[in-house]
Amino acid sequence: MIGSALAGGFLGTLALTTIVRVAAEIGFTRLDLAFVLGTIVTRNRRRALAIGYVFHLGLGIVFAFAYGAVFELIGTGSWWLGALLGVVHAVFMATVVLNVLLPVVHPLMGTPETAANEFALIEPPGFLMLNYGRNTFLVTLASHMVFGAIVGWAIRV
Repeated sequence: MIGSALAGGFLGTLALTTIVRVAAEIGFTRLDLAFVLGTIVTRNRRRALAIGYVFHLGLGIVFAFAYGAVFELIGTGSWWLGALLGVVHAVFMATVVLNVLLPVVHPLMGTPETAANEFALIEPPGFLMLNYGRNTFLVTLASHMVFGAIVGWAIRV
């Protein structure tokens, strides 16, 4: 399972990242996930993008192993089961991780508690990432379903 999780995680993250990047380039969302992730560790915009893409790829591979563990636990895996897990993954990311946890740990992101005399350089995504556009959650949902389908297709239980 290790090789198939690595391959599925790499290919799935590549597809997910491409979908989000294209959606941003055509104005469908304002989300730049690589920038948001990279600015956790650096204020340099170019370096932040590079770090963010590498960090996101690593997270994708970790999540592929988590999907594989779920497949092992239930005794089966498929592309459609992976896509279903992608739905759960997207909803969790949009409601808990990016809405609640990320603004607390990101040094440049505002929070509801940011004081008037403080400044935030990055707007928090908000619930369902609505602060980055009404379509952002739809892009996130679709891209995570594609990620899950690719991981589910790649991992054989």
